[in-house]
Amino acid sequence: MKSVITTTISAADAAGRYPSSSDLEAVQGNIQRAAARLEAAEKIGCNYESVVKEGGDACFSKYPYLKNAGEAGDSQEKINKCYRDIDHYMRLINYSLVVGGTGPVDEWGIAGAREVYRALNLPSAAYVAAFVHTRERLCIPRDMSAQAGVEFAAAIDYVINSFC
Repeated sequence: MKSVITTTISAADAAGRYPSSSDLEAVQGNIQRAAARLEAAEKIGCNYESVVKEGGDACFSKYPYLKNAGEAGDSQEKINKCYRDIDHYMRLINYSLVVGGTGPVDEWGIAGAREVYRALNLPSAAYVAAFVHTRERLCIPRDMSAQAGVEFAAAIDYVINSFC
């Protein structure tokens, strides 16, 4: 799984060299932010059901036409799948916070997702709305510390940008 540490080691090994000072500084910065990432992962993990529900609700609130006949949310089964997808991405964000890199999102979330959503006529803007709501809903210090919030927002932004 890709993380700052594995990426640094892989790049150095591919070049047949030891990690450089700047490589090691990147790893050190990643390690120094580990406590904040783990705090964010813990807070999300303890409250994921409401985070997913609020994100999904925001999606359907912003795009109510999705519940019209022939649209992506025209049945309860399809609506449930939307919430399931949001939950899936929230877990990947959680995993990325734990490993300290984007590997889980890259490997299990982004690869082929755009093509699947297009083929199934699922508007990615609706998912973006769910994650933007989740990011903007974050309240420091109610939900987590400032540094944990920065790490969480960066992970959410990575997912949002992957849909664009």
